[in-house]
Amino acid sequence: MLNLILIGTGNVGSHLFNAFEKSKEVTVVQVVGRTVESLDPFSKHTSVTTDYGSIKDADVYIVAVKDDAVGKVSERLVHKKGLVVHTSGALDMDVLRTENRGVFYPLQTFTKGRALDFKSIPICVEAKDQKSMGQLNKLALQISENVHEINSKQRKKLHLAAVFVNNFTNYLYGVGEDICLSEGLTFDLLKPLIKETADKVYDLSPKAAQTGPAKRGDTISMQEHIKLLNEEDYKKLYTQLSELIQKTNEKEL
Repeated sequence: MLNLILIGTGNVGSHLFNAFEKSKEVTVVQVVGRTVESLDPFSKHTSVTTDYGSIKDADVYIVAVKDDAVGKVSERLVHKKGLVVHTSGALDMDVLRTENRGVFYPLQTFTKGRALDFKSIPICVEAKDQKSMGQLNKLALQISENVHEINSKQRKKLHLAAVFVNNFTNYLYGVGEDICLSEGLTFDLLKPLIKETADKVYDLSPKAAQTGPAKRGDTISMQEHIKLLNEEDYKKLYTQLSELIQKTNEKEL
């Protein structure tokens, strides 16, 4: 049985708590947060505190806070013997001030109140030594069947890739929604297209799945699209993305 303490009550911390609560091999012995209000949902299930001086002893401490606070939070744990890990995709493992440190990075987008099946979520782990790595693997396998040992350099590049396929793609969904709403159309009309586009990359590489006027070299359609855009930023975005798609597929044009 592994004793676990979660530090942070945001999106990641909340989802990890819910996932570990279902495990028979892990006990969340405490949740640490900044305010009593943020800890209220957890207080019905385990010990909670806002006082770093009252943090219990545990096998693993997961620091699930904003990136710019990870280092400072870890300073409050330097006297603890357990393994201290952060959940960031963008930070080095060594941002943690503790001697016994590692990374427990779940590669997923988290929104409070939206349930997730952790079994398929990739969890990327990193540690200073094999003993700690074994401990993290054991912990990760309690909630996921998709666990990977990767180093800080690899994880940073993976996080960068995730920003492109998730954050940037979601922004483009917003652009599409704006265009629809400007003509009184519902964004729901685009959802079957979004689903098929996402489904295709399970069978094809993104390059092989690429379609559209830029891929075909259909300059007339692209010029008409630019005329329809009222926002200058959207025109620039359309032009730049189209040029990049054409450059990627120029041998076929």
